[in-house]
Amino acid sequence: MKKLKAFLLLIVFTLISFVPAQAQRVESDSPLIGKWDLTINMTDKQIENLGLFRHGLMASDGFPGWLQVKLSGFSTLVGYYVGYEGSARPIAEIHYSASEDKYNFTIPPQWMDIDDLYFEFTLKDDKLSGYQMLNGNKLEWTGVRAPSLERKNPPIWGNPVNLITENMDRWIIPENCKFQMIDGVMVNTESGGNLISNQKFNDFKLSVEFRYPEGSNSGIYLRGRHELQIEDSKGRTDLVSLGGIYGFIAPAVNAAKKPGEWQTYEVTLVGRHVTVVLNGTEVISNRPIPGITGGSLDSKEGEPGPFMIQGDHGPVEFRKFVVTPSVN
Repeated sequence: MKKLKAFLLLIVFTLISFVPAQAQRVESDSPLIGKWDLTINMTDKQIENLGLFRHGLMASDGFPGWLQVKLSGFSTLVGYYVGYEGSARPIAEIHYSASEDKYNFTIPPQWMDIDDLYFEFTLKDDKLSGYQMLNGNKLEWTGVRAPSLERKNPPIWGNPVNLITENMDRWIIPENCKFQMIDGVMVNTESGGNLISNQKFNDFKLSVEFRYPEGSNSGIYLRGRHELQIEDSKGRTDLVSLGGIYGFIAPAVNAAKKPGEWQTYEVTLVGRHVTVVLNGTEVISNRPIPGITGGSLDSKEGEPGPFMIQGDHGPVEFRKFVVTPSVN
């Protein structure tokens, strides 16, 4: 009888031990579910420790980041994270501590040979506040809910704006700029700084003619936040190939030409929805861009933004860069 009682007590104790875990399961309507625009704060010392650099102009308000939280099954939160560089990375599970009212998750590094990244944060008044541990550095960050960017009315197009001029006066020129004008073509001969347009745009149509040598890589950041990939990727249709929105939307077909040939982009961006025509072939058809790309200028998705052309990856040439902005 004593053995039976002991066995029953063991069963009861085991069942009780599971109660806290059950209490920490999230509800299916958790307010954390959704998309969040993040601002990651770093001191100059932390930037130096991590071997990072600021994009010259825009990082005084912090580095941009992005978080998406989704429900998997009945009570498990999963998601995606974008840091100040790289692409959207999956989050296997976001844990919740009911006693502390805090969330946390861990993801592996992407481009750095370091330990896993740990995130811990709270949600209060529809805002996120927390920190991440990155290679021994504690980086504090905040987050606001990302705007939907849904448009009530179709765009009314204004007059085209040509961003290629002989003196490149429509661009902010970084100190380490390698872009130059050669016979009417804007040429980046080697790795250097990124070009940022003086003018900011909301919704627009963009017409570009470009070419690159074998193995090169560049990109055009739409509103300074969503990278339209430029890369020698003939034969590929993945999330980082020519015609795609880096890390988010792969081109439906491969329409890339050979390196050294002139190629064309016709892009329409209205709210979050983007259509991309590469070399006369529609490769993205009115698809919503979920969030910002790593390397963005900021995470203020609700605001107009400039174009940014990557100059820090490889050689690229542009002989046309014409923007038709919306006027409503």
